[in-house]
Amino acid sequence: MTEKENKLAGTGCETLVPTEDRKTLKEIERSIIKRYRKHIWSKFVKAVKEYQLIQEGDKIAVAISGGKDSLLMAKLFQELQRHGNSNFQLEFIAMDPGYHPDIKELLIENCKYLNIPIHIFESGIFEITNRIAGDYPCYMCARMRRGALYGKAQELGCNKLALGHHFNDVIETTLLNLLCSGNFKTMLPKLKSQNYEGIELIRPLYYVEEEYIKRFIQYSGIWPLNCACMVAAKKIGSKREEIKELIEELKRNFTNVDMSIFRAAENVNMNGILGWEKDGEKYSYLDFY
Repeated sequence: MTEKENKLAGTGCETLVPTEDRKTLKEIERSIIKRYRKHIWSKFVKAVKEYQLIQEGDKIAVAISGGKDSLLMAKLFQELQRHGNSNFQLEFIAMDPGYHPDIKELLIENCKYLNIPIHIFESGIFEITNRIAGDYPCYMCARMRRGALYGKAQELGCNKLALGHHFNDVIETTLLNLLCSGNFKTMLPKLKSQNYEGIELIRPLYYVEEEYIKRFIQYSGIWPLNCACMVAAKKIGSKREEIKELIEELKRNFTNVDMSIFRAAENVNMNGILGWEKDGEKYSYLDFY
């Protein structure tokens, strides 16, 4: 083990260890536009344009967990501003839910190296989740984190909150709802907050596949946080991880099955379903039969 790996051992943090030496900031930023133009940059820009995620005058709170997805998202936003799209403002916010001190230090170090000016604030969510969530804490933790981020975004005068959910998160959520909740619902690229007036959540990595995010991180040579959760490390696991494994198994037997799952949410045939819900009202096909 390296000195850094020894330092992080036992903190609840699985790190994606780089295979190359850390690149310079200039090399990392250039790789987004050049090396990963097709699979990351172009797909980021496509999502921003197709789903109209950014409008002139927006003030966007970019949520930084310290993981691979949010670190890349932060750099993508900076590149978007740098390349002639400076009609919006950015605030980079990082919530400390109760990280081990070494994990927090790594988060700060990564953001400093990547020139991401973060506002760090504490929430104590890990302690609360550990006390009340049982063996599957991830869902509750995610909801509490979301609320804390919304609150901070509102405090900073932002009208949008950007989260680093990517293509694989979208299809996993679709299957998770189908197989575990008995409904067909996906993760939307943007939605208005129901509890925090005037704030809209956006997901600019909507088209970006996790495989290429991992490749970018490995190339960059930085050490992102994978979860760093001191709670989940001691629990049984999560249904999302089981769904992730299921999708990988399906991909071995069905060509482009991941894209088929993604497209299914765009191609719902209202004449071929038994019922649906809209604005809290439930409908049956028998009402229109």
